[in-house]
Amino acid sequence: MTAGNITAWPGRSYPLGATVQADGTNFALFASEAEAIELIVLDEVGGMLAAYDLVERTDLVWHGFIPRVGPGMRYGYRVHGAYNVDVGLRHNPNKLLLDPYARAIAGGVQWGPEAFGYVLGSGDDEQISELDSAEQMPHCVVVDDGFDWSGERRIDVAWSDTIIYETHVRGFTMRHPDVPQELRGTYAGLAHPAATEYFTKLGITSIELMPVHHFVDSKQLVERGLANYWGYDSIGYFAPEARYSSSGDGGGQVTEFKAMVKALHAAGLEVILDVVYNHTAEGNEMGPTLCFRGVDNRSYYRLVEDKPRFYYDVTGCGNSLNAGSPSTLQLIMDSLRYWVSEMHVDGFRFDLASALARQFYDVDKLSAFFDIIHQDPTLAHVKLIAEPWDVGEGGYQVGNFPVRWAEWNGKYRDCIRDYWRGQIAGVGELAYRLTGSSDLYQGDGRAPFSSINFVTAHDGFTLCDLVSYNDKHNQDNGEDNRDGTDDNRSWNCGVEGETDAPQVLALRARQQRNLVASLVFSQGCPMLVAGDELGRTQRGNNNAYCQDNEIAWLNWDTVDVSLNDFTRRLLALRAEQPVLRRQRFFAGQVGRGQRRKDVVWLDDQGLEMTEAEWDDESRRSLAMLLNGEEIPDHTPDGRQIRGDTLLIILHSHHKDMSWTLPRGWGDRWEVLVDTADLAVDDPPRVVEATDALCVTSRSLVVLRRA
Repeated sequence: MTAGNITAWPGRSYPLGATVQADGTNFALFASEAEAIELIVLDEVGGMLAAYDLVERTDLVWHGFIPRVGPGMRYGYRVHGAYNVDVGLRHNPNKLLLDPYARAIAGGVQWGPEAFGYVLGSGDDEQISELDSAEQMPHCVVVDDGFDWSGERRIDVAWSDTIIYETHVRGFTMRHPDVPQELRGTYAGLAHPAATEYFTKLGITSIELMPVHHFVDSKQLVERGLANYWGYDSIGYFAPEARYSSSGDGGGQVTEFKAMVKALHAAGLEVILDVVYNHTAEGNEMGPTLCFRGVDNRSYYRLVEDKPRFYYDVTGCGNSLNAGSPSTLQLIMDSLRYWVSEMHVDGFRFDLASALARQFYDVDKLSAFFDIIHQDPTLAHVKLIAEPWDVGEGGYQVGNFPVRWAEWNGKYRDCIRDYWRGQIAGVGELAYRLTGSSDLYQGDGRAPFSSINFVTAHDGFTLCDLVSYNDKHNQDNGEDNRDGTDDNRSWNCGVEGETDAPQVLALRARQQRNLVASLVFSQGCPMLVAGDELGRTQRGNNNAYCQDNEIAWLNWDTVDVSLNDFTRRLLALRAEQPVLRRQRFFAGQVGRGQRRKDVVWLDDQGLEMTEAEWDDESRRSLAMLLNGEEIPDHTPDGRQIRGDTLLIILHSHHKDMSWTLPRGWGDRWEVLVDTADLAVDDPPRVVEATDALCVTSRSLVVLRRA
C-alpha cells in the first residue's frame, strides 16, 4: 500500500474496466506480474484529485470499488512492479497508464521525455525514467452505457447484396457544404441527412469506417507538424476516437457514436469498423509507455523468444499484439463483443489480419483466434473481413482464411489494374477475377462474396490518381518521397499529373469508368472508396496517412458529376440483376436438367474461347456471357431466381474492334452500358444479333438480351 492513498473497497474482478453501478464505480485491471496497483482520479488538466490502492486480486485481476463516483470521472493507473528490459518487464509507476478497457479517452499525448518509461536520450532503454507523465497523458473517462435505442432498425444485408463504401469519419464531411460547420468531421456529421441521403442515393449498403478506436499522433508526426489522419495506431480498443466528436471528450463521444449508428441504420445502412488489433501505438522497445507496455508487457505483446527485450514485429509498426496469449485474446473478444452489443455495429474489417492468425509464429487458420471468434454467439451474424496479409514471413494469405471470413482480394486489385493499363499476359486470370476468384475461394466451401473486390483503397492512389500518375508524389509527407508503395500498377495516360490536353482527359475519364464498371459487374462483394465516384485526387500522394487536410478530405466543390451519375447507374443495375449477385460459383459445364451453360466466354467472333485463345498472352479482349436463366440460387420462400442474360465485353486494346454478337442467344440485344458513350438511351439502344458491334478502344460494354 502507498502512503497517503485511500484503500478501495474490494469490488469485483469482472467485468474488466470501469463499470458504473448505482452507488459508485467498479474498477478491474488485468496485470499478471504487477506488485501493486494505484487508481488515480484526475482533474481535466491531469492534476491528481485522489489516489486509491486496489488491494484485492482475483485470478490475476486487480479490482476495487470507489463509492460516489460515476460518469465523467477521469482516471488512470500506476502499476508497480519490476523493470527489467532483458526479461521483458517494463513496469514503471511514474507513468500514468490508460486502462486497456477504457470506454472513453480524453485528450492526447503531449510529447516529451515524461511519456517514455526509460530515460529518453540515454541511448538505450535500460535506465528507468523517474519523470511523472500524468500531465502529458490522455485520461480515461468513466462512461454510463445507457442509450435510447428504441425504434432502431437493425440491419442485416445479405453478403450477395452487399456493396461496401470505405470512408473516413472526418474526411467525408470536412468540406461538405450541406453539413453544418460545427458538425463537420464528426460522428454527428456522418449521421446528418446530407450524408445519409447521399449514401442511399449512391446505392451502397454498408459504410466501412476507417479506424475509430482511440489512437495516437506519433511523436515523429507531431514534430513534422502532421497528424495521424488514418488512425492506424490504436491505444484504446473500447473507446471511440474523441477528435471525431462534436460533443466533447468527456464521454459524449460514446453517445454521439451510438447516435450515428442509429441514424445510419435508419437509412438502411450497415456499419462496419476497420479495426487494428495487430499492433498498438506504443511502438518498439524505444517507444512510449502509455498503456499495455506498462500494465503487462509480456502478456500483451509478442516478444522475441530468446531476446525478450525486443518486440517481434510482423506489422511494420514496431510491435505485434500477442494473439496467442489468453489475456490478449480476451481483450480482443471483449472489444468485438462490446462494439456489437453496446455500439450496435454490424461487422469488422481486420487490419493485417494474418498477424492475428499467428498462433505461435506461423500463420495458422486453425489458430485460437479463429476458434474463439467462430464459437462466439454475439459474433455469429456479423460480417468478418480480413486484410489477409502482414509484413512477416509467410504473411501473404489471400485465399487461405477459413469459412465465415471474407477477404480483401489483393489479386483482384492487381489483375484489374494491369488489364486496363495493358500490362497483363492474356485474359486467363481476368476470367477468374471477374467470376469471384473461384481459384482462391471455392475449394474450402466459401462463396463468391468471400472475395472483397476492390480497385482502390485508402492505402494507395485514388481512382483519379490511378489514371493520372505513374509515380507517387508524397513530398508533403516529409519523408523525401520514400514512404508509400512503388508498386502502383498505374498509368498516367501519357502525361504525369495535371493536364489540359483534351485527349488525355477523355482517356482518363474512360479508364475510370472502365475500372468502376469492372468492379461493379464482377462476382463477389465490391468495395468503393469514398470520393472515387466524385473524381477525388490526392495530387499523386499514395500514402496520405498523415494528411489531415485538403489533400485527403473529400472536395465537394469539384465533383465529377458525370462519373458520379455513372457510378450510381451501375450500382442500380447491379441491384436489379440477380446474375451479377450470384451466391454460388459458376458451374461452367451444364448438368442434368439444365439447358445451357451458366457462363460462356466469347471472342470477338462471337465464338466460345478456344484453349489456344486462353493461352494467347497478347489477347486484350474478352466477352463474358452471364446466363440469367441458370442461377442456382433461391429466394427465402424457395422460388428459383431468374434474371436477364447479360453480355459484358471488356476491350483494353488501344484500337477499336468490330465485335460479332453470339449466335443462338437471341435476335436482339440492348446496350445498357458503354464506357465510351456517356449518353443514356431510354429505351436502350438495340443491336440486332446479325449486326457487328463497334467497340471503342479501351472500353467496356454491357448488353442485355432483349
